[in-house]
Amino acid sequence: MTTETAPAARPRTAIDAVADEYTDTLIRLNPSFATTLGLPGHETEYQDYSPAGIAEFAAEARKTLEALEGLEPQDDVDAVTLDAMRERLGLQLEIHQSGWDEADLNNIASPAQDIRAIFDLMPTATSQDWEHIAGRAMNVHRAVDGYIASLSQACDAGRVSARRQVSIVIEQATKYAAGDGFFAKLAAGARTADGPLEGAVQEKLDAGAAAARAAYTRLADFLRTELLPAAPEKDAVGRERYALASRSFLGATVDLEETYAWGVQELDRLIAEQEKVAETIKAGAGIAEAKEILNNDPARQIKGTDALKAWMQELSDKAVADLAGVHFDIPEVMKKLECLIAPTDEGGIYYTGPSDDFSRPGRMWWSVPAGEDTFTTWAETTTVFHEGVPGHHLQVATATYRRELLNNWRRNVCWTSGHGEGWALYAEKLMQELGYLSDPGDHMGMLDMQRMRAARVVFDIGVHLELAIPERWGTGTWTPEAGYDFLKENLPISEGQLKFEFTRYLGWPGQAPSYKVGQRLWEQIRAELEARPDFDLKAFHTKALNVGSVGLDTLRRALLS
Repeated sequence: MTTETAPAARPRTAIDAVADEYTDTLIRLNPSFATTLGLPGHETEYQDYSPAGIAEFAAEARKTLEALEGLEPQDDVDAVTLDAMRERLGLQLEIHQSGWDEADLNNIASPAQDIRAIFDLMPTATSQDWEHIAGRAMNVHRAVDGYIASLSQACDAGRVSARRQVSIVIEQATKYAAGDGFFAKLAAGARTADGPLEGAVQEKLDAGAAAARAAYTRLADFLRTELLPAAPEKDAVGRERYALASRSFLGATVDLEETYAWGVQELDRLIAEQEKVAETIKAGAGIAEAKEILNNDPARQIKGTDALKAWMQELSDKAVADLAGVHFDIPEVMKKLECLIAPTDEGGIYYTGPSDDFSRPGRMWWSVPAGEDTFTTWAETTTVFHEGVPGHHLQVATATYRRELLNNWRRNVCWTSGHGEGWALYAEKLMQELGYLSDPGDHMGMLDMQRMRAARVVFDIGVHLELAIPERWGTGTWTPEAGYDFLKENLPISEGQLKFEFTRYLGWPGQAPSYKVGQRLWEQIRAELEARPDFDLKAFHTKALNVGSVGLDTLRRALLS
């Protein structure tokens, strides 16, 4: 291991002080955030998911914006912080004013999942760790009851997620609560570093698991009897709500019709590029035949989740070793990236950042749908780059690492999907540019992922705004039913993953397009900088990553000023 000299810290400013105070407030209001950061002292607690708790978050955002009034930036870092906080917190208040924060429910990123998911990040090495898990499990009921209160109040005001979302969350909650579900397995499989858990701590854990199961049973019952009858059949959320969501995920305002038209063109371009790659795999082959050849190649197959995990880790470690010091500055503490199979089977691949002190490393998780045990490397190589290095891991861990430069809000709180996911897609394309996807199969896999993201732009905006379907894909305006067949044609994933993703896009409007639109904005910024005579790619990456995950309009101003 090399010895590194920490960069000199910049003086803390009045703006930093406001940002850090707000971060401390968020940790107080949301104890799960402390767990995410690996900070002690809040291990058994949950945030207040009730209307009063949601209102308190809004009040603190308003208070912070008032505290920033009249403060002058002392340097460029301050200027970005001020820009970013005004944009992020101001938008938070707009969303709160809309009332939809009380109605938050979908199949992937709502309190229904978050209340359970925090257990995935809790340490399990000692009896004390398990006591914390038992304590938090005992408090699941308070979190769930607060959540039910918010959903109920939103329902009274006519704000309810679509029936499709309510139905799938009923299924999820029922699974979590089952005798062989998440909480039951958590208690039954408890082990410390020294062996199986025993005695009083195991009894507390069993009681906590039973209480959590009861809470999720209660949530499922509420959703089934109270929310489902009031849930609209229509999935499309309409222009007003969609525009607000789009701004939230991008940190930028885009012309939705122009972006939709660009998505259509980008999808056509990627399909044409795939046809060219297919020719290199087999002369005269189309895309489908070329992919079938790749799928049937034994050298490109992985059997079982243990082998999948080992392959992910090996590829990730190689990327770190190759890129460090050449194309990116990667400090020693950031070089560990742990690849894991997720404890759920809901589909999806995701990244969780390191703890604040890096004692828990960044992690790449693969949630494998039940019954799936065969995987193809050509289709997933680019995903490892997306979630790991140079994708999310470099982005998130760099912000966490740069404590001498960035305040705590910039390091650990500010996250904008268009920035983060746009960077990860930029990272995929960069790996092709650097020669890491020269194998025709890996190249096809990267194009598959890019094609998927372009199709999501078309589907998401098209369905939620009910725009016209291009003639080559159908007639009339987009509906979920027409969109499902369109996604099936353009998303190279299993049926289980497709059903999950389809439901996700319908219930989380504006998020899916943020990947490809974010990439577009990242590439536009780089192109403008490349026109300057002093452009250096590594320096661009370093400066960009050191900004942290701000909104894309803020990023543009920060990098082009």
